[in-house]
Amino acid sequence: MLEKALEGSRKYWTWVIFLLAVIGVGFIFYLRQFGYGLGITGMSRDVSWGLYIGQFTFLVGVAASAVMLVIPLYLHNFKKFSKIVILGEFLAVASVTMCMTFIFVDMGQPTRVLNVMLHPTPNSVMFFDFLVLTGYLLLNIIIGWTSMGAERKGFAPPAWVKPLVYISIPWAISIHTVTAFLYAGLPGREYWLTAIMAARFLASAFAAGPALLIILAMIVRKLTKFDPGKEVIQSISKIVAYAMAANVFFLLLEVFTAFYSSIPGEKNPFFYLYAGIDGFGKLVPLMWISAILAVIALVLLIYPGTRRMEKTLAAACVAVFASLWIDKGFGLTVGGFVPNPFGKITEYWPTVPESLIILGVWAIGALVLTILYKVAISVREATAGIEIEH
Repeated sequence: MLEKALEGSRKYWTWVIFLLAVIGVGFIFYLRQFGYGLGITGMSRDVSWGLYIGQFTFLVGVAASAVMLVIPLYLHNFKKFSKIVILGEFLAVASVTMCMTFIFVDMGQPTRVLNVMLHPTPNSVMFFDFLVLTGYLLLNIIIGWTSMGAERKGFAPPAWVKPLVYISIPWAISIHTVTAFLYAGLPGREYWLTAIMAARFLASAFAAGPALLIILAMIVRKLTKFDPGKEVIQSISKIVAYAMAANVFFLLLEVFTAFYSSIPGEKNPFFYLYAGIDGFGKLVPLMWISAILAVIALVLLIYPGTRRMEKTLAAACVAVFASLWIDKGFGLTVGGFVPNPFGKITEYWPTVPESLIILGVWAIGALVLTILYKVAISVREATAGIEIEH
């Protein structure tokens, strides 16, 4: 079926060439990082996790969100989700690919990645994160590709696919839970030391991922003959609304706990992120933008009238995705390091080379997603009107 990716319009090939160019620029700057070291990034001894790990954390959530399409279809027999579930599974493949690539570029020396496989350490959370991410990637590739192959021939997927689908449901939850434990398991970082970190991660995942999927579904419907269905998009929008509300609620719980307890280690990261400390506050504008976008998104999503209008729904989904990208892909990671355990403030901001490497990795994910969607949409267009039992 990959031959479908080699067929396309001028716009399609222009987009592919653009992505390859961005990947090429990112790779050139990665070679600079490989030769010089992580010193070309904005990271330091005090802030040893930057935007690379922030993007990894955020994208794990986007990958896990595919389960929100699998559950209605396979556990509740909501057949209308069958049209869009493949888009969610392939989005998960692209997201996990980016997650692994961000870990790769963050390691400094790529050979260190092999240590996870050659010298496994079961007492390390990172080891289990590697296992669940690899397993989830394989599950979505096998399920998605096999289902597409069967649909192309006009048959239902093989019986052995369904057990893999059921396994993928708890597996999706596990990838973000284990990632949350990477943060919550560090006792020296009080900003992350909270029992609801995994719950916060899952709530943000089930908001950002489906929001992105709604945007992608609208783009697919506009550019191709494949229509995922308005009813399906509206159903997913309710998931986004509930998950975003839960995410904001969990954040407010953290704020209450930090300020009511009046423990400096709990309060100072919030002060730094939202007000600044002693003149240090590079992230303050971004964090307030995130908060404002979250409020706007909730208003648009909770009110049924604006949620049913596709223009306002698209705006709400963009607001959700951008808000959570700032909060989780930037603020959460950096906020745990500033101030450091000794009260010293070392600010972080990504450098130009670091930013271009990040864009290159996102372009890799976009290229993988483009190819997979091209195959899926070509099959769907060729089998339009044929009912396939899932």
